Amino acid sequence: MPGLCILVADDNPTDSLILSTLLGRQGHRVLSASNGDQAVALFAQERPQLVLMDLLMPVMDGLAAARHIKELAGDQLVPIIFLTSMTENEALVSCLEAGGDDFLAKPYNPIILEAKILAMNRLRLLQATVLEQRDLIARQHRQLLQEQRLAKAIFDKVAHTGCLDTPNIRYQQSPLALFNGDLLLAAQSPAGHLLVLLGDFTGHGLPAAVGAMPLAETFYGMTAKGYTCSEILCELNAKLVRILPVEVFCCAVLLDIDVQHQVLRAWNGGLPDAHLLRADGSRQALKSHHLPLGVLEPERFSEHFESYHLVPGDRLLLFSDGLLEARNPAGEMFGEPRLLDLLDGGGERATLFERLSAALETFRGEAQDDLTLVEIRLDEPGSLQAMTSFPAVDQQPGPEDWCASLELRGDTLRSFNPLPLLLQLLLKVRPLQPRAGAIFTVLAELYANALEHGVLALDSSLKRDAEGFSRYYQLREERLRNLQGGTVTIRLDFRPHPGGGELHLTVQDSGDGFDVQQALAGNYAPASLSGRGLRLVRKLSDRLEWLSAGKGLTAVFNWSDHEDR
Repeated sequence: MPGLCILVADDNPTDSLILSTLLGRQGHRVLSASNGDQAVALFAQERPQLVLMDLLMPVMDGLAAARHIKELAGDQLVPIIFLTSMTENEALVSCLEAGGDDFLAKPYNPIILEAKILAMNRLRLLQATVLEQRDLIARQHRQLLQEQRLAKAIFDKVAHTGCLDTPNIRYQQSPLALFNGDLLLAAQSPAGHLLVLLGDFTGHGLPAAVGAMPLAETFYGMTAKGYTCSEILCELNAKLVRILPVEVFCCAVLLDIDVQHQVLRAWNGGLPDAHLLRADGSRQALKSHHLPLGVLEPERFSEHFESYHLVPGDRLLLFSDGLLEARNPAGEMFGEPRLLDLLDGGGERATLFERLSAALETFRGEAQDDLTLVEIRLDEPGSLQAMTSFPAVDQQPGPEDWCASLELRGDTLRSFNPLPLLLQLLLKVRPLQPRAGAIFTVLAELYANALEHGVLALDSSLKRDAEGFSRYYQLREERLRNLQGGTVTIRLDFRPHPGGGELHLTVQDSGDGFDVQQALAGNYAPASLSGRGLRLVRKLSDRLEWLSAGKGLTAVFNWSDHEDR
C-alpha cells in the first residue's frame, strides 16, 4: 500500500511522538496538531487522507473537531480513528455520532494500528470509486436526457404535424417516461377524410417509441398523397414487420371518418374496444378482430375495415390499455366494468370525457403504464369540412399545356389506387395548387361512382338506412373481389389560354350509364345516405358536363394567372 498522509491530533506530546514514529516507520507522512482547532486548520490546508484524533483536547475537543472535519470533507470519505483510553459506552457512542469510524486504544499496538489503517484505507478507496462511478453515471444521465429531449423535439414535429388541434378532437396522454409507447396521429386526406391512428407499442419509454417515427412519417406521407386507409394500414404493417424485432409490435386502432358521406371505417388490432357513442344514447363497440401491426407478414395481414353510418352528434371514444389496467393503491384495476358503468350511466355525453378523466384520476395512484384517452365529436354536419386547398409538394414551375389519360382494367381495378399518382400530377400545375384539395375530392367522387355504379353495378338507393348502408359496402367488397372485367378511364386535360386556363377532369366507365340530370335534380330525404356524391361534385367544380348515355362525367376547373401571384 502506498503511504498515506495522516493527521495526528493529540495534546500529549509523548503519545503524539510515539504514534508519529510508528506511522513513519510504516511509510506514512504525518501531520501533527496539539488541539482540535489546529487539527481543523491543518485538515483544511493539507487535506490528509486519514485522521487519528484524541478525544480529550484543549481549545476544541475531538468530538467538535471531528464534526468540522467531516463537514469540510463533504462527499469524500476521510476516516477518523479516535484515540482513547476510555471504555464508557456513552463516550464511545458520542464518538461515532460525531463522525468517528473506529477506535484505537492506548497504549498503541503497532500491528493493530497498521491493520486499522489498512481497513480504513480500503473503505476510503471503495467510497472514492463509488463517488467516481456516481459522477460518471450522472454525466451520462444528463447526456442521455439531453439527447432524448432533442430526439423528442424532432419526434414531436413529425408525430404532431397533423390536425390533433382540431376542436373536434380531445385527448389526454400520461406517459411513464419522456418518450411514450402510445402514439396518437390525426390527419386530413385530400378528399376531406379524417384519419385517426391510436397505437400502443409494447414496453415503455424510448424502446417502445422506436417504431413510432417511421410509423408517423408513413402515416402522414401516405395520407397527404391520397392513399386509402387500407393501403396505409398495409404499408404500416409491412414497415413495422421489416424494422421491429420479433418481440416488439404495435396494437392499434385506425379510423377513417368520411364526414361528407357520414361514413366511419374502423380497424382494431389488439387495442381495447373503442366505442361509437350514438346521438340517440346507444353505444356500439368497435372490437378488435385483428392481430397488432408488425406481427403478420404482408401476405397474411388483413386490412378489412368495418363500416358504420354516422349522424351529427355521434362521438367516438378510444383509449390504450393503460386506462383499463390503471391500478389504485389497493392494487385493483380500473377495468372494463367500471368504464362501461360510466359510458352507460346516463350522464351527459357532452361531459363524458371530463367525467372519465376525473374518475381515472381519482381512482389511480401512481401511473403504471402509458395511457392515452381520445374523444372525437361530430357535433354538426359541418364540423369537419373537406380541404379546399392542399399544400404543394413541388414549388418548381410545371407544365400547364398537356393531357394525360389512364385506363384501368381487370385486376388493376381490384388492386391499384390511381388517385395518389394523379394527385402528384395535379400538384404540378401551380395555379391549381390552392384548389388541389377540392379537385382531388371531385376526382375521388367521380372515380368511386365509376367503379361502384358503372363497373360493379351497385345501387346507391341501398343506402337509404343504416342496414342498407352496411349491405352496400358488403356487396362492394364481394363484387370487387370477384370482378372479371370492366374499365375505368381517367383523363386530365389542361387547356391554357391568355390570362388563365381550364382543367377538364373526365372519368368514364364501361357500365350501362345513368341519367345524370335526374340524379343531380333528385330530391333526397334529409336522412338519405345516397345521392351526396354528385351534389358535392357540382358544388366544388366550376362546371359539370356529362358524356353520352351517362357513361362518364367531366368536371371543369378554371384558373386565372393573377391567382398564382
